[in-house]
Amino acid sequence: MKIIAFTGAGISKQSHIPTFMDQPEVREKLFRSYANAHHEEYNAVIRQLKANMNGAKPNDAHYALAEYHIPIITMNIDGLHQQAGSEALELHGGLPEEDEMDRAWSLYNKPVLYGDPAPNYQKAYEMVYQLQPGDVFLVIGCSFYTAIAGDLRAVARSKGARVIEIQEDAAHNVRKVLKELLGERPIGA
Repeated sequence: MKIIAFTGAGISKQSHIPTFMDQPEVREKLFRSYANAHHEEYNAVIRQLKANMNGAKPNDAHYALAEYHIPIITMNIDGLHQQAGSEALELHGGLPEEDEMDRAWSLYNKPVLYGDPAPNYQKAYEMVYQLQPGDVFLVIGCSFYTAIAGDLRAVARSKGARVIEIQEDAAHNVRKVLKELLGERPIGA
């Protein structure tokens, strides 16, 4: 049985990173058209996003995925999967480095904005298309706000994979679900 995890902001909420649902005024400024028209205001939004993530540490959901060597597709830009030891396909890129903050408005894939091409979407579809009946598409903390969130679930179902949703208390429930699916010991342990 193959498992692919698809993560969104809900996995990092328990690492004290606010979701876009908690700050809707941020989401409406993450458009390429806004960045191009309002350089300084956009840069301030990106600085605030980065400040929200400073000091954040992975929670047990991130660590469990790493320990069980689960392939990850993430919509997050916080880098917590990497901090926990996983390689994750980042659909929306990352955040600018400190020396790029004054020109954040002009950068692409730092993060991917609404209206920008998302270069890793095709890779995500390819990963999910490899699922087969009996495999699991584990959705952790993902809303249906973006089209790809619904699309990847639909592709997984079309391939016969079971879609398991963990939308609450990811820090406790991810390890519990992985233990039920794979047994007590992490893969490779």
